[in-house]
Formats: sequence, C-alpha cells, structure tokens
Amino acid sequence: MLDTLRNAAQTRIVKGLLAILILSFMVWGGQTLMVTGTSDAVVTVGDVKVSTSDYRLAFERQLSLLSRQLGTPLTRQQARAFGVEQQVYSQLVAGATLDQLAEDMNLGLSEDRLARLIGEDPAFHGANGQFDRMTFSSVLRNAGLTEQDYIKNRSQVAVRSQIVDALSDGFAAPTILVDAVGKYRHETRTVEYLMLSNANIDPVKAPGDDVLAPWFESHKTNYRAPEYRKFSYIKLEPEDLMATEAVTEEELRADYEKRQGSFRTPATRTIEQLAFPSREAADAASAKLAAGTSFDDLIKAEGKSATDVLLGDFTKEQMPDQKVAEAAFAVANDGGVTPVVEGAFGPVILRVTNIRQEAVRSFDEVKEELRKEIALSVARDQLVGLHDKIEDERAAGATVKEVADQLKLKLATVDAIDATGKDQNGDDVTGLPEQRTLLQDVFKAEVGLETLAVHIGRDGYAWFDLEEVIPARDRTLDEVRDEVAADWTAEQQRVALAAKAAELKNRLKKGAKLADIATELGLVVETKTRLSRSTQDAALSQAAIAAAFGGPNGHVANAAGMGGEGQILMQVTGLDDSAPANALDNDSRQIEAIARASGDDILDQMVATLQSVYGVSINQTLAEQALAQR
Repeated sequence: MLDTLRNAAQTRIVKGLLAILILSFMVWGGQTLMVTGTSDAVVTVGDVKVSTSDYRLAFERQLSLLSRQLGTPLTRQQARAFGVEQQVYSQLVAGATLDQLAEDMNLGLSEDRLARLIGEDPAFHGANGQFDRMTFSSVLRNAGLTEQDYIKNRSQVAVRSQIVDALSDGFAAPTILVDAVGKYRHETRTVEYLMLSNANIDPVKAPGDDVLAPWFESHKTNYRAPEYRKFSYIKLEPEDLMATEAVTEEELRADYEKRQGSFRTPATRTIEQLAFPSREAADAASAKLAAGTSFDDLIKAEGKSATDVLLGDFTKEQMPDQKVAEAAFAVANDGGVTPVVEGAFGPVILRVTNIRQEAVRSFDEVKEELRKEIALSVARDQLVGLHDKIEDERAAGATVKEVADQLKLKLATVDAIDATGKDQNGDDVTGLPEQRTLLQDVFKAEVGLETLAVHIGRDGYAWFDLEEVIPARDRTLDEVRDEVAADWTAEQQRVALAAKAAELKNRLKKGAKLADIATELGLVVETKTRLSRSTQDAALSQAAIAAAFGGPNGHVANAAGMGGEGQILMQVTGLDDSAPANALDNDSRQIEAIARASGDDILDQMVATLQSVYGVSINQTLAEQALAQR
C-alpha cells in the first residue's frame, strides 16, 4: 500500500489529497484506524488507543517526509538517529489527546457538513469544477485508500480543527504586550560616553613565575602545539619545463609571420555626425563652415547638443556606412571636418577627433613574448609524457625522492607544518603549490602509504610523500613564556580597566559630571544620538549598546569596547520610544506573529495539561514489533 501511495503521490491531484491526510499525521498525529478497546495499542491516551498498524503508517509518513527533505532514502537506524520515533510518538499522543477531548465534549460533524468539506476539495472536482463521484473514487483508489478510511480520517481532522480553531484562531495579542514590543523595537536613545584605554590605568607590573606558572597551568590548552607534519614533494608545471633558449630564430620569425595580424592595432578615430533634412541644408551648413563658423556653433544652430551628434570611437571596418567611413578616414588632421557626405540615411557632415594611426608591433618588440609562448607550448606537450612516467614510477612503489633523482626534478621538503599552513615558530609557510588542497591531502595521508597527485592550476601536478607526523602536545612554560606573559598582562589590564570604569560609574551615580571626569582623564566626551537596540556602530560595541538600554533616562553603565578591548563609560541623556512614521507595516507583521505564537502556546499548554489528566502510556515493545514488520 505504501508503494502505491508513493507512486500515486507523484500526480498533482493526489498530492492535493494527501496534503490533507499528511497534515493530520504531521501536526496532530494520525490515527485513521484508532479504536477503543484494542489490545495492541502502541499509544494510549485516556480511552483512545493507537494500534500498531496506525503507528507503523505514521512512522512511514514521517520517514518519507524527512527523506524528501534530505534528498535521500533513510534507513530505520538513520531515522532513529534523527529522532523520528520520538516525533511520531509526540504526534500520535497529541492527536489522541484531542480525540479524547472531542469525545468528552461530544463534538462531532454532521453528515451534511462532512459532505460539503469533501465536495469542496478540489482534488475531487471534475472538468466542470464541481465534485465528481468518479473522480473521488479514482483518486482514492490510486492512493490505495478506502472510502471509509478517508471519510473517517477527514471527519477526525475536522473535529480536531474545531478545538484548534476555537483556541488559536482569531487570538489577539494583548494591547499591553503589543505596546511593550513596539516601544522595545522603536526606542532610541542619546548617549554621552568616554572611551577608556590602558592609558587611564597604572601599568601592570611584569609577573614572576610564582604568578605566571599557575596561570599558565589553568590556560595550558590555549598554548598547545598542534599536530605538525613533515613531507616532501615534487611539483611539475609547464613553466618548470620551459626551455626558452631552445627556441630558434627561425621558429620565432615563422611564428611572427603566421600571427602578424594579431600584432596589428587598427586605426581608430572619434566621429561626430551632424545630419541634415536635405542636401540644400547640408550645403548651406558646409558653406558656413568654409566661411569660418565652427562645428560647435553649427551644432547649436541646428538645435542639437554634443551628445546628439557623437557616434563614438570606430575603426574603419566597424562603421556601418562605408561611404561615411571613407569620408571620415580621409580626414588627415585631428578636429577636421568632411564635406557633405550622402550617407545611407541622408546628407551628413562629420567631425573627426582623437585620430590614432594604425600600429604594428615589430618582430623585435614581440620576439621575447613569442619565445615564451613557443617554449611553454612545447613544455605542455612534454609534461603529458613526464606525468605518465611519474605515475608509472609511483605505481611501482617509488618515493618522490627516487622519482626526483631519476627524472632530475627538484625535490622540496617541508620539515614541519600545521593544518593552517604555519611552521613551529608560528610563521606562515610560503611557496607551497595549491597550498589549501595540498595541505588537506597531506593531513589525510598516512606515513608509508601511497598518495595521489594533486592538481595545480590548469596543467600542473604535485606528488608528495608524508614522512613524519609530529603529534600535538602541551608546550612548556619556557617555550611560550613571552606569549603567556603578554596574555596575562593583557588580562590584568582588562580587569583593572573594568574596575576603573566601575569606579567612575559609581561616581556618576553619586552625582559627578561626565565632563569633569573627562577633564581629569584628558579625554573628550562623545555623543551618539538615535541609538537603537539594533544599531551596528563603528565605535560602540554590542555590549555597550545593550548596556545603554539597561535602565531609564539618566542610566549610567560601562561595558567592554570592540573585541573586548578598552572600556566604554556612558550615560543616557535622552530617549524616544515613539514609533517612526514608516513602522506601521512592520508593526502589523510583528503583532500577527505575536498573536500566532501566543495562540500556539495556549494550544500547547492545553494539550500538555490534558495529557497529564488523561494519562499517556507508550508500549515501545509493540512499536518495535510494528516496525520490524516493515
């Protein structure tokens, strides 16, 4: 039956039908065959019992849903790891609880109402858009369901919905809650503050070993040496095989002659075109130019702008009208104009600027480029054969050192490197080919086992042998004394600065002025206006922004600065909790979300309370047996 359901669910109509059925199982737990008095109940809530077949069907549906979400079929063991069994128990218990409540309240559904619900389902509509008995039977048959089971399930879902809708639908969030949320979201504050630094406290004295040693012991994991690995590698790229000195003069000249066109830069010029409605008008304009009128004045006289007449930069071949192109490229001087030209769309006069003559790079100018290109092409061909030789040697068990010696390749050795690319001194190891990929493979490898080649760029390869694994270990204090001393000092400075900020905060609370404290410390009072809880500020840390909203107007606070460094001493000098003009839509969505969440909470609390009243029992042995029959 489940196979039939899966196959039938591929059709659009049946998907709509199963959406209703799945809803009952996913949201409220599904018991299409729940009866009172059965002896094989997996779940029992009050007098409502869930049989093994119902449990198995609910499990199958939940497993199918999760498999679709993950894009791969899950086994029962995998499903258990994802908590599917517990989800199914929760769903079935919730559904049975609502069924028991419906029975206690004598809730039901008239046959007329049930008929209307089924008749309104578009899954059962025929071509005329109305309920069709043949379609109804066909859809259920294709889904592997009996009419009796479907009708019972549809009735059960409708009765449960009466309870759910009565509790959660139409719930309005309390006004006091809505107002509080609105004020919280829209409130802005003006804050005056000082940026305190280590310059505002006494220097911390260097610690002795009696202080440093116990501190180091409690923070030893922070200084643990990571795992390092030693490996050797050979790299092979076309550039490594390139022999420019082997390229002859004859080869260079032949390649130059073959590709000479690619070294040519065609002539270009910027062309402006002034069009005229008739030849007479064009000739009159040409006469004005001959009499001394400028081309710019002629443009204005025609009621046009410079943008209107600008065609752009062109080569002769690029111009669409070759008559115009001939005239334009016949102009010898920059800024020169043409006679009247009968273009494809009427008479025009052209002005030509930015004249750039054709240029051809000589053989001497490009021969070194050609030499490299030819040598590189030859090297690429050589690399293919050399790669195959190396692979054959590696397959025969040769080490990279042996391969390097045999084929006269350069061998490189990295004595110690961690997974992040640093050596034992904490410095970056440079010069590694395709470093990220290479290190990933190095840290997956085992000493003495063959490794695969690593691709480098488009054409290159690297082969490596892992020679030694240096295990991670705890460093001694002597190894990291300077780093430990610096960290201890920084921590003590943060503590001392926080204490200083707290002391100054208490002075402000007792009536001191922030400006006076600023003068004492040689600082300047800074001000931030329209600060909101969601502000992302370049000067104030998130901790400081949160602290600024920790009290009413006049509130005084201190907090760590950006990255935990420094301290910010602040005082709230103004606040505004009125909503901005454009907040209405956002508030409406927020209020709706509050109402939905509140309604769901009420429903959850009711179901939990009913479960404690009715009593819930789960027979896991029967559940296991039910799943064993799958």
